Amino acid sequence: MSDLGVSGVRGLPELKAGDDLAGLLVRALPGLRDGDVVCVAQKAVSKVEGRSVELASVTPSERAREIAADEADPRVVELILRESARIVRRRGAFLICETHHGFVCAAAGVDRSNTGAGEVAVLLPVDPDASARRLRDAFAETAEVGVIITDSFGRPFRLGTTGAAVGCAGLAPLRVHTGERDDAGRVLQGTEVHVADQIAAAAELVMGPYGGVPAAVVRGLAFTRSDAGARAGLMPAERDLFRDTL
Repeated sequence: MSDLGVSGVRGLPELKAGDDLAGLLVRALPGLRDGDVVCVAQKAVSKVEGRSVELASVTPSERAREIAADEADPRVVELILRESARIVRRRGAFLICETHHGFVCAAAGVDRSNTGAGEVAVLLPVDPDASARRLRDAFAETAEVGVIITDSFGRPFRLGTTGAAVGCAGLAPLRVHTGERDDAGRVLQGTEVHVADQIAAAAELVMGPYGGVPAAVVRGLAFTRSDAGARAGLMPAERDLFRDTL
């Protein structure tokens, strides 16, 4: 078990497509150390990667208009449908979707909060693991770190959202304890800890929901180095007990 420190990264400008996010973070983190984990908000990554969409440019389909009805903006619903591999659950215009990455989340990750001025929606990065690897490589001259791209996801049977890792580089997202013994000597059965999600949740405690703190550094955590990526932490369909019931 480790004692951890989590520090928010402040002072970055409002981000836009083409900005050098890695360079901005390197300059904002002069004290970065080997073994740190840099957590970066998905929205910051999406903005610099050009994943912001002006709603005026979106023409909703008939399906989007049908789902939106009088509850939602059909242009946003259209974006959600485009970002979805399938709709998992629907209540009116509220959609739980599986994204093309394999994440199951509200609105396929399409979000209008913290998007700056105007009618804009922000989409998830096309490949969040690749985004995390690029950031890690940019930090390499300063320190050997892990990088996590964080987002806020809801969960079945729980109110509210918590931090989740949608991108990961430099650390194994899962820690498997199966076969180890607990303090009483009992052998652990099927015990897997999603370390990347735990780190993302800790980072979001200081990053907050408002967008002013787009990154955080987690220090003091012992982790296994890996390039498996966040997709390695997705539940395989054959093990997903909720796939047919959610």
